[in-house]
Amino acid sequence: AAPQTAWHGLLSGLGHPVIGVDHLAFLIGAGLLAASVPRRTGRLLIAVFVAAGLAGTLLHLGGVDFGPVEALVALTGLGVGLIALFRAGTPVPLGSGNSAQLRSGGAPARAGLFGLGFALAGLVHGHAFAEAVVGAEATPVVAYLIGLALVQGVVALGVAALTQDAGRLRPLAGAAVAVAGGVALGLAIAG
Repeated sequence: AAPQTAWHGLLSGLGHPVIGVDHLAFLIGAGLLAASVPRRTGRLLIAVFVAAGLAGTLLHLGGVDFGPVEALVALTGLGVGLIALFRAGTPVPLGSGNSAQLRSGGAPARAGLFGLGFALAGLVHGHAFAEAVVGAEATPVVAYLIGLALVQGVVALGVAALTQDAGRLRPLAGAAVAVAGGVALGLAIAG
């Protein structure tokens, strides 16, 4: 049932991202990737994900349908896990560059692709999260969105902080995230 009060909305928003293995796996993978780039860039990527998630929720509540959203959520977990696995020990070069570097696939292009990926993942996750508040009044929805933003930011930034200097741990964690995303994808397709 949709939350009826602001308190229920907030609690639902705080809980939803961590009780779904596919969503939690993505947040862990996002934190791993955020730890592999300069801190400011990592924080920005997480902020892009959270903001796009809020937009995805509002789009779904406004009637925009993304199709098989659970499969898309699982794909984001699988994808971020694989990226974290294969880039785990290698910091992602995100330095400044000129337009020639951008056209040739230099660091700014890679940074832009990471940002685009985080934004698309946010839209998909937000769309899935909206299912919990379809039909709710505005106050519980706002509280839900606050809870979602808080818990997602805390989890992803917490993982980034904890793994900042754990280069050797990141491949294992990336593999675990990829497996979780792959299992979730299989379940979404089967089910």
